Amino acid sequence: MKKVYNLPITQAGVYPVFIRKTRETDDADWLTLRSEFIPELDPQEQPGYLAAFARDSADFCAFIASDQDGEALGFAEVSIRTDYVNGCHHRPALYLEGIFVRPECRGRGVARAICSVAERWGLEKGCREFASDVYIDDDNSLAAHAGLGFEETERVVYFCKPLQAS
Repeated sequence: MKKVYNLPITQAGVYPVFIRKTRETDDADWLTLRSEFIPELDPQEQPGYLAAFARDSADFCAFIASDQDGEALGFAEVSIRTDYVNGCHHRPALYLEGIFVRPECRGRGVARAICSVAERWGLEKGCREFASDVYIDDDNSLAAHAGLGFEETERVVYFCKPLQAS
């Protein structure tokens, strides 16, 4: 049986949001939301991508938020990382691999509710910190993370140089 978390979210009144955890790579809600989140990835490739991620991380899952009618609102993918996580002082660390809320549902606390449930799950798994990353120029994501209580710990610029045989 799937555990469902019922959380009230306030916006001009209180209404229920139902959050469930899944690792099922054929979960229709998860796949639909991921297709909206990453439209450049072929929908037929989504299950394989998720299966590979789940295979590489025993503690990888998604939390799916739905409204009282069962309409999917958004998701957060999280994992438990035991390797070094930039900005963290403790291992293991809960890691926000990806988060998406449908545009028409943003600003209502859906992401906050999903992250709250993920945080409780991380605590149950022995995590003391919740980490994430965003692209340095993604102002929307930076603002969303700040709104969720994340604090910036460092900035990194990656470099690459092609190797030339001599």
